[in-house]
This record gives sequence, structure tokens and C-alpha cells, in this order.
Amino acid sequence: MHLRQPIRAPLLVFGGPYSNLRALTALYARAVVLGIDAAHTICTGDVVAYCAEPQETVAAIRAWGCHVVAGNCEEQLAAGADDCGCGFAQDSACNKLAKHWYAFARQRISDDSRRWMATLPKFLTFSMAGWTFRVIHGGVDCTNRFIFGSERTLIAEELQKADAEIVIAGHAGLPFIEKIGERVWCNPGVIGMPANDGTPDVWYGLIGIHDSDLVVSIHRLAYDHHAAAAATKDAGHANVYAETLILGLWPSLDVLPQRERAATGQAIAEHTMRLPMRAVERQAGPDGGFTTASLG
Repeated sequence: MHLRQPIRAPLLVFGGPYSNLRALTALYARAVVLGIDAAHTICTGDVVAYCAEPQETVAAIRAWGCHVVAGNCEEQLAAGADDCGCGFAQDSACNKLAKHWYAFARQRISDDSRRWMATLPKFLTFSMAGWTFRVIHGGVDCTNRFIFGSERTLIAEELQKADAEIVIAGHAGLPFIEKIGERVWCNPGVIGMPANDGTPDVWYGLIGIHDSDLVVSIHRLAYDHHAAAAATKDAGHANVYAETLILGLWPSLDVLPQRERAATGQAIAEHTMRLPMRAVERQAGPDGGFTTASLG
């Protein structure tokens, strides 16, 4: 699916609200402060997952009106499936934990929310500053593929399939920006869970134009994680994830490659990558900025 309306920089991009209503509300407040409206905001999917308020979080993101790409959780819930389809190994701790939080979410999601999930696109494309973008959930042709920053060979293979120069992806849960050759892979992180770095902060990304550069960046977001943890603990379906919201450490490292495992508990730094603006038709927006004229 292509975004048809003109897009004016900057864009706000984020992954995995994970049924964490308080984190989503905090991100919405940040978007207001930044002056970024719903038409310039994109979620990479998994609106529903580990935390306590799946239906409320779906309602909030629909009320926001931002773009949402279907994650594996949306696909599975829309289909009435019995499991989350996250891609966890059958004998993993993540898979065992998923049986509880997915069953909890499945019971609380309304039929109307399932119908909305069924309408979500698998990907979005657009261009900005002469660069082509593709927004996906996990992998280019596999919704639940885990892709981490240390996996440069896998990233290169995925970029070759992307039909775009910059990929914005989610699913893996850890924020990073990697440039391979002339292409870039960015996972802005998720807002529903910390990034296993020993802090309770969650993550989002920004894409914009500054001077003569396209700027891609990832940022921390503090929010009322104590209240989110209390709500999850009170719900009784995922106490280990309630602890994660406080401690900033994942309950299982099953999905992580060696480099990411070794970085457990080490605070992740915010990161900005600047890329040269390419030839693009420029139009003065109402704020004097540029709008992209080619949207594919």
C-alpha cells in the first residue's frame, strides 16, 4: 500500500504499543509537542500484546488516526487464531509466556477491533528528500521475522528484497539504525516495552529534513511505567512483563543474537543518521518547509 497524500517532514515512527495504553498516551502527547499530526505518524504494528489494556489501546490508536501496518498480532487476532504468531521457538520461554498474554488479549478484543485489524496493510511506501522508503512489521516477505542490528548479512539480504532504499521495521523490539552500502535499515524500537537496557524508557523514531540532509533518528520516551506495571500486575496474566516495565530487562533472551544478549542491561544511546538529500521536487509547505512530491 502506498501513502497517497503529500507527506511533509517530519514523520514520527514507532513500533509495538503492546497493550500499554499509558505509553501510547505519552507518545501521543509527545507528537502534539513536536507538532506532528496523525497523517505523519506511522506504527509498525503489534498494537496488542503483553500488557493490560488491549482493547483500550486499540481504541486509542484508532482515535489517534495514525497509519498502522499489520503486525503478526493483528493478523492472528483478525483471523481468530489460537496463538500470536510471533515466531518464537516452540520450546522457548517466550513461547510459553505468549500463551498467557495472547489468551488474555484475545478474550478482550472486540469484533469491531478484529475487523479493523483485518483492514491494515502489510506495508507502506513513500519517498522523502529523494529517498524511497518501505515500512514493514518484521521482514520484507515474512511478518514475524526477527531482525536485529548485529545481523548485517540478514539486513543486507532483506534490503535487497525491499524495493526501497530505507526500510522502517518493527517486531524485534530493540532500536537501531544500520547503513549497508547505500541503503538503511531502521528499527525505531517499541513503545510498549523497554529495550532490555536496564531502563524503563521506551523508544520511537523521527524522520525529517534538516538543512540539506535527510535525518533519521531514534529517541527515548519516559512515561508512567509504574502505573503501567501496576495495571499489568493487577490483570494477573503477565507478572514477568510487569517486572520488565519497571526493571527494563526482558524475562527471556531466547530471540536475541549473541551481541544483543551481551548488551543486556547496558543503556542504549539515542542515535541520529544524516543522509544527503537527493533531487526531489520541492514545494513550500505552510511552515516554509519542503513537502515530498513523489509518493510512488
